[in-house]
Amino acid sequence: MMKKYRIYQVDSFTRQRFHGNPAGVVPNADGLTEEQMRRIARELNNSETAFIFSSTSPDYDVEVRFFTPTTEVPLCGHATIAAHYVRAVEGDAVSGRVMQKTKAGILPVDIIQENSNYSIVMTQGTPEVGKPFRSEVVEWIADALGISVCDLHEHCPVAIASAGHAKVMVGLKSNSQLHSLQPNLAKLSAISEEIGCNGYYVFTLNPQDEVLVHGRMFAPAIGVAEDPVTGNANGPLGIYLVHYGICRNLESSDAFEFTIMQGEAIQRDGTMRVHVKKENNKPVLVQITGEAVVAFSTEIEI
Repeated sequence: MMKKYRIYQVDSFTRQRFHGNPAGVVPNADGLTEEQMRRIARELNNSETAFIFSSTSPDYDVEVRFFTPTTEVPLCGHATIAAHYVRAVEGDAVSGRVMQKTKAGILPVDIIQENSNYSIVMTQGTPEVGKPFRSEVVEWIADALGISVCDLHEHCPVAIASAGHAKVMVGLKSNSQLHSLQPNLAKLSAISEEIGCNGYYVFTLNPQDEVLVHGRMFAPAIGVAEDPVTGNANGPLGIYLVHYGICRNLESSDAFEFTIMQGEAIQRDGTMRVHVKKENNKPVLVQITGEAVVAFSTEIEI
């Protein structure tokens, strides 16, 4: 029996079509095989596509699986925003909290109605921050990015941070250098095999501005040359900044909130808010808040 599946292209972390980070969403994915999901994700060719399945347990409301054009990943920030935005505009969800089952665990998502539109708050996974890499690994990463170690921000150790999907945090000194990066993607992929982490989030800190962070994210080892606006990088970045006390003067006693902008270098700019809950100056929970807009929708029969 053939079945019709609805497919959306959603731009996350923006209200403007063709900005932000595009994600595919299949809101009625029940019945799709893993191979079919891979093929749909490859056809859409977004960094991730979200597939929404009905719940089979009272512990969660929906199950969401995320595929890049080449592989399944445990969690995706912008595709989570896109998935629940589609659920809201289709009428399958209303303002309030829902629980989504993912490969990174069962996590809450809050849908906030604002007049006739919606914002989505994603609570990410367990905060984890690694130790700084040894100097030779830092040199490999800098070389692959096309910069020298001297270009790295002196207060930002190069280290892995995760809230369900790990990224390497690489701080730079200037926005101009960030936007002019032309990394060697083959070298970054090779380093990923060595260190066991597929994504590199390169960022600057601008404490004098309303937008604290400007960033770019590269994950060629999983088929993503550059991701425009990345929830699974900016949530971990917040964890990392709190863990290492890098922006302590901007934090309150129990939280750290900031705005990021990403995607400017590839004309897919978008923004999000990051909220880190703290206890004893340690990160214990991280959330990202993003907007979205439907670029187009269609239907296929499989």
